[in-house]
Amino acid sequence: MKFAINYSAVSGLDPDRLVTYARHAEDCGFEGLYMPEHIVLYPGAKYGTFDFPPALPFPDPLDCLAFAAAATQRILLGTAVLLLPYHHPVVLAKRLATIDVLSKGRMRLLTVGLGTLPGEARAMGVDFSTRGRRTDEAIDVLRLLWEGDEKGASFDGEFFGFDDATSFPKPHGGGSLPIHVGGSSRAAARRAGRRGDGYFPGGALTAEERAIQWELARAAAVEAGRDPGALEYTRWGAIDMSAEQVEALAAEGVTRVLVSPTAPEPERQREEMSAFAQRFALSG
Repeated sequence: MKFAINYSAVSGLDPDRLVTYARHAEDCGFEGLYMPEHIVLYPGAKYGTFDFPPALPFPDPLDCLAFAAAATQRILLGTAVLLLPYHHPVVLAKRLATIDVLSKGRMRLLTVGLGTLPGEARAMGVDFSTRGRRTDEAIDVLRLLWEGDEKGASFDGEFFGFDDATSFPKPHGGGSLPIHVGGSSRAAARRAGRRGDGYFPGGALTAEERAIQWELARAAAVEAGRDPGALEYTRWGAIDMSAEQVEALAAEGVTRVLVSPTAPEPERQREEMSAFAQRFALSG
């Protein structure tokens, strides 16, 4: 089992706090550092029972990860989740490859999702109903540009199109960056199997629905001629979770657990991270 840590938007954007957090996570032995994304909020923004305070400070996750990468040596960089339909994949391909090169191959936990706030889609000029199709195309474009050579690559889709386009630099070591798919729907699970390198379902699902979605992801991989055994399976966990709870997740096929401190104070957050690391011997 692999363990990663999330940096919550409620922690704000103090540069010293972010660097200290990232370095402590690395010292503890966490595999990766994840950042969430919301591009805009608005009064009344809500998902399920959760109300988004309009002033909740969501910084740009990729800028933050690049900043954290410069202050660390080993920890992998991830998003949970990057709202892919609100990014142009041609620009995003270069941004992600650049971060991966500058971090010497650590932009490896990219997780993308569709977004759940209609007002956010409107602000970005995106038809909310097209998010799934845009995401599918964007994933294809990212891989095409990363894998293309100096002769260029062409794409003719519903939302994106180009002829003989080259995109350099390439990700560190060549090839495509892994793309994990996040979401809480069966469509997201199928997208993960068809196009992703892993699936990261949301938290508000029943155990039965989680099992159904994971099997859907694996079945979709088989239908697409891909190896279902190569799919990684990431799930949310609690910072105080027990070894028995981790073993139960492993029995469900989970390969990575992402946790987040609950304390608002930086010192208490570091204590929670250290306690988790000691409980599961991460640094060993």
